[in-house]
Amino acid sequence: MTAQPPDVSAVTALVADAATAPSLHNAQPWAFRYLRDIGVLRLYADFERALPRTDPDNRGLHLGCGAALLNLRVAAAAAGLAPLVRLLPDPACPELLAEVHLCGTGPPDGALARLSPAIRRRHSSRLPFRDEAVPAAVLEKLREAAGAEGAQLFFPGAWHVQSLLELVRDAEGREARDPEVRGETEQWTRTDPPGGDVAADGVSGEAFGPRQRGTSAPVRDFAAGRPVPGRGWAAFEKNPHIALLGTVHDGPVDWLRAGQALERVLLHVTTEGLVASVTSQPLEWPETRWAVRDPASSMAHVQMVIRLGHGPEGPASPRRPVAELLDVL
Repeated sequence: MTAQPPDVSAVTALVADAATAPSLHNAQPWAFRYLRDIGVLRLYADFERALPRTDPDNRGLHLGCGAALLNLRVAAAAAGLAPLVRLLPDPACPELLAEVHLCGTGPPDGALARLSPAIRRRHSSRLPFRDEAVPAAVLEKLREAAGAEGAQLFFPGAWHVQSLLELVRDAEGREARDPEVRGETEQWTRTDPPGGDVAADGVSGEAFGPRQRGTSAPVRDFAAGRPVPGRGWAAFEKNPHIALLGTVHDGPVDWLRAGQALERVLLHVTTEGLVASVTSQPLEWPETRWAVRDPASSMAHVQMVIRLGHGPEGPASPRRPVAELLDVL
């Protein structure tokens, strides 16, 4: 509990943790402004980092910013703060996504604070997972994590998983035939070997993972047909564990909530010693998005497809320096 606004160094640390969140093509489409006299930290969308062809409605952008907001809340709770959050506080300013009042009174959220060690450990893993069951108790914890943020987490049955894999392949084919989508993928991915100046955003070749041999796990192939030096082939899990994250409605505030739910689920996955990757490929095409949901479930709008299981951790993705993200007034 605090009555005084946190100092700039403390807020800088919060933003550094927030910025480790996942985002579409690791574009990191967020910016922060700290009003230090009143202890308010504002989260803005950086539309210059949008992907207009891949993500024309900015749904994915909002999901990424929501994930960053969840990390911020976790880091604040671990620092003993009890922030108050307002989503979309100004209809006249759509790029202002949230206001976080850091001087809130009351005890910090202990459930969020316990997730703090996972913030820096969470990485997307596009490597093969083992064909091992995920304990039912863990799946229930993940459901509860999504529910705590106003979203739903659904684990589809075997027939639905096969349908999802077909939809992923369909979306990959659509992407391969669309030069504008391919161009955005090439803009935000690096196929050159590591060395020299390292970009602070995008997806590096070492994070692509190997090509799939004889299996069809829902892992986005960022190479998009381009050669990647040193990239090999591997057999992935035959029966991937898939979760669908969704919401009742499908507007910007729902996307922000879904992004927070996504990151809360991923932090729990990390805490449980599991790994995960996400894909939105079949959700990026209106022709396939409607088919992703299970008509027998109550989930109205699927926001993300999550692959989880037992396997090696993925490499850390590059991050922009906080000095580029945070403005202090």
